[in-house]
Amino acid sequence: MKLEHIAIWTNRLETLKNFYVRYFGAASNEKYISEKEFKGRFESYFLTFDAGARLELMSLPAIPQGDNEDGFESTGLTHIAFSVETPAHLDLLYKQLKNDGVTVVSEPRMTGDGYYETCVLDPDGNRVEITVTP
Repeated sequence: MKLEHIAIWTNRLETLKNFYVRYFGAASNEKYISEKEFKGRFESYFLTFDAGARLELMSLPAIPQGDNEDGFESTGLTHIAFSVETPAHLDLLYKQLKNDGVTVVSEPRMTGDGYYETCVLDPDGNRVEITVTP
């Protein structure tokens, strides 16, 4: 069985799409818009990553703001993780994110379970881990 995609509600659809395209190499489909299936204007993008994983970003005015502000953690989806090939690639991406003003949760480090990783927040405050898999 293969995980098909993960979906995120957002009030900043274009900003979130641009974040994942710019920093993580996602390819975006054309925006889907529907005013018939939902109560209000539904908009979404499917982002596809090199390894085939997909992320759906969705916007609908009726959806209330969640509690991801400033990286606050709660039950439910806790982070999205992207794997890069080498520690040097991770360090380079980390420097680019930091220089561009992206909020850093943790600087690059070795974890107790053997990952070299860093963690940042996307524009909606969702945690995004970048790892080198052991």
